[in-house]
Amino acid sequence: MQVVADKSTAPGARVRLHRSTGLRRGLVATFAAALMLTSCQSIFEQAYVPTVSPSSNPQIVDEVQKNDPRAQMGAREHPRIVASYGGEYHDEKTEKLVARIAGALTAVSENPAQSYRITILNSPAINAFALPGGYLYVTRGLLALANDASEVAAVLSHEMAHVTANHGIERQRREEAEVIASRVVAEVLSSDIAGKQALARGKLRLAAFSRQQELQADVIGVRTLGEAGYDPYAAARFLDSMAAYSHFTSVDPDTDQSLDFLSSHPNAPQRVELARRHARAFGPEGTHGETGRDYYLNGINGLLYGDSPQEGYVRGQTFLHGNLGIRFDVPEGFQIDNKVEAVLATGPGDVAIRFDGVADNQKRSLENYISSGWVTGLLPETIKPITVNGLEAATARASADRWDFDITVIRIGPQIFRFLTAVPKGSSMLDPTAEKLRSSFRRITPQEAASLKPLRVRVITVGSGDTIGSLSARMMGTERKLELFRLINALTPTSTLQPGSRVKIISE
Repeated sequence: MQVVADKSTAPGARVRLHRSTGLRRGLVATFAAALMLTSCQSIFEQAYVPTVSPSSNPQIVDEVQKNDPRAQMGAREHPRIVASYGGEYHDEKTEKLVARIAGALTAVSENPAQSYRITILNSPAINAFALPGGYLYVTRGLLALANDASEVAAVLSHEMAHVTANHGIERQRREEAEVIASRVVAEVLSSDIAGKQALARGKLRLAAFSRQQELQADVIGVRTLGEAGYDPYAAARFLDSMAAYSHFTSVDPDTDQSLDFLSSHPNAPQRVELARRHARAFGPEGTHGETGRDYYLNGINGLLYGDSPQEGYVRGQTFLHGNLGIRFDVPEGFQIDNKVEAVLATGPGDVAIRFDGVADNQKRSLENYISSGWVTGLLPETIKPITVNGLEAATARASADRWDFDITVIRIGPQIFRFLTAVPKGSSMLDPTAEKLRSSFRRITPQEAASLKPLRVRVITVGSGDTIGSLSARMMGTERKLELFRLINALTPTSTLQPGSRVKIISE
C-alpha cells in the first residue's frame, strides 16, 4: 500500500454518496461510486509432453503483428490492464510453465499462425481474459487455484477462442467509444491514478462477451484442449473449482467477486454440463488426455499467494503494512479485501469499511483537512480532534441517502490515513465499528515489520501418517484452514489422501 499525493480536493475527487442496494455488492458499490478518493496502492521436470511440440518462447505480438490493427488495439490497453491488476508477476519457472501450456494450445488452435503475448498478473483474483491481437492474461490467483496444467489450458483455450473468433473486434464495433477498455477507464478514474483503478470492482467490460460468444468460445476451447493432448474434461472441472472458491471468498455467496473470472464469465450449471458434453466427443471421462499435474505443481511451487508485500498483508481480522509501518483490526465477522484502490472490509448488518492513505504536504490541521471539500454530506458540527494511540487524529460524521458515515483521519508525519465506516441509517453498529478501527490502529515496530513475510503456495508430498486434518492445520493466512485446503486441492468431503501423492498448502 503506497501513500499517494493528496488530490482529494481536485475536481471530481469529492465523495459522492449514492443509493446502494443489497448486501456486499451494494456496500462495495457505495464505496466505488461514493468514494472518489486517491488510492491505497500499492521447468520442466520429467512429465507429460503433448504430442505436439510446444514452444517455451512463443512469438511476441508487438514484433510479429506490428501492422495488425487488432494487435495495436491490445497494445494500447495493455499498460492500463497491467496497472489495474498490480503489475506483472515475474517468476521464471512459472512463466515457462504458462508458456509451455499456451504453446501446446497454439499449435492446434483454430489459427495456428496467431501469436500470443501472455502476461501473468500480480493479483490474487481468480481471472483470465484476452484482448484483440493475441494479448492473453492470467492472474497468479488463478494459477494457485488450479491443480494441473489441463485446468489452466482449459481457461487459456477459452480465451484464445475469443481471439481467433475475433470476438473482441465484434464487441469493439458495438462500442460507441473508441477502445474496448477506454470507457471503463473514463468511468472509474475520478482522480489521476494513471490507470490504477481501471477495470476495478466488477467493471471488466473487456471480458463482457455476449452469451453466444461465450458459448462459441466454450466449444472451440474444449476442442482445442482435447486436440492439444490435455484432459478435455478439465474445463468443466475447473469451472466447478472456481465457483466453489467464489463462494468461499464471499461474505454473501450470492454476490459476485469484483475482479474474478465468474463475474464476467457466466457459470450457469447448464454451461458446465455443456463443457462436459463437448468433452465426451473425445471419449468417456478419464480415458483421454493428460492432466500434466506433476510438471504443473513443480511450476507453481513457491508461487506468491494472496497479498503482495507492496500492498500489505491480511492476517485474519488484521491488516498490516511493513513499509508504512501500520496495522489495524476489523471486528469479528468482517472480511477484509485488500484491493488496489483501497482496503475494504464488509461485515454483518450491511456495515462496510474503507481505508486508504494520502500524502499531505500542506501540514494543515486535520479538522481543516476533513472540511476541505472531499466529503459530501459532511456534518461540520461533528468534526473534533482526538488522539489515537498517541497519534494526532480527528473524526466527523456524514449522512446521505440511506447511509450514515464515520470519518476518521490519522496523521503519521506527512501522511494521512483515512477510515470511512458506512452503516444503514440509524444502525447501532456505527460507533462500535469505528471505535474498533480507531483503537486498534497503531504503528508497528521495526521488528514486527521485519517479521512480515508473504504467503506462498508450497507443494508437499503426503507422508504415511498425514491426513487432510493434519496437513490443513499447517495452512497459514486463514482461519478456515480445512475448507481452504480442500478448495485449493479440489478435495471433496469424502476424499482421502494417499501417501506419496502431492498436495498444496499455503504457508510462508
